[in-house]
Amino acid sequence: MMKTTVLGSGRWASFLAWYMDRIGSETMLWGRPGSKTLSELRDKRRNEYLALPEGTGLTDDLGQALSFGEIVLVAISAQHLRELCRSIKAFSGKTMLLCMKGLERDSGLRLTQVVRQELGAGFQLAVWAGPGHPQDFVRGIPNCMVIDSEDKNLSRELADTLSGPQIRFYYGEDLIGTEIGAASKNVVGIAAGMLDGLRCGSLKGVLMARGAREVSRLVGAMGGNEITVYGLCHLGDYEATLFSPHSQNRRFGECIISGEHYGRLAEGVSTAHSLMRLSERYKVELPICAAVSATVAGQTNPQTALTDLFARISKYEFY
Repeated sequence: MMKTTVLGSGRWASFLAWYMDRIGSETMLWGRPGSKTLSELRDKRRNEYLALPEGTGLTDDLGQALSFGEIVLVAISAQHLRELCRSIKAFSGKTMLLCMKGLERDSGLRLTQVVRQELGAGFQLAVWAGPGHPQDFVRGIPNCMVIDSEDKNLSRELADTLSGPQIRFYYGEDLIGTEIGAASKNVVGIAAGMLDGLRCGSLKGVLMARGAREVSRLVGAMGGNEITVYGLCHLGDYEATLFSPHSQNRRFGECIISGEHYGRLAEGVSTAHSLMRLSERYKVELPICAAVSATVAGQTNPQTALTDLFARISKYEFY
């Protein structure tokens, strides 16, 4: 039997443990000591999204968790990845699958770059991206996702191994495009939520067309394949991110308009900041990302940011 370790205890991490049990893997889930989400899972064997299978192990001992699985699924905040990597250097030789979307805030580095900086070649490394919410999966609603890596054989092996009745995995061949596309769709999701808050949802069509185009230009400038953005990592994830009531980034954008406090992680906030660094570094204009970045930083009000954004979009910019 395959053995899997899941690092993280939040919404997506708990789903990963649930899913791996469904495809026949023995699984252990780790949460940091003192974690409220881990405590809830220990006390109730469930959270607001799902009930954990009885066979899933739970621990706050990182060494115990990493000793358990051959495949390590990582689902934590992108901004805590570097710190985690520094804690697991002794556990080389495993396959690490990053099941998270984001960029390191101040450096703008892709998450695989962060791992390689800290861990070198000690782990086989891949990313899991694409559309889907735990709330839908546990109701039996299927979806398709993508696994990508610098090692094509690893991508294919993981895609074949992890595919099941609820998720069909495709393998990617453009790690840069997959990571940038997956991270940036959360920023577009915040913009979509702002439109919802302003009751301007009819503009989401323009947002989708322009968003994919500006991100594709960035991917191309970084050495990736522009076409990747139009696949599952980005455009294919728009329904789940820009429209779904379960989208945390879309909901965060709505709360910007309403003035409500949104107390959950919206990874697009940090990603917007990172993308402005990449925009400057690679000399690529990112108007949507810039509007979101300025808004969440309090540099402009959202209505002004969106009005200016859609006023500047011309036919030329779609090509």
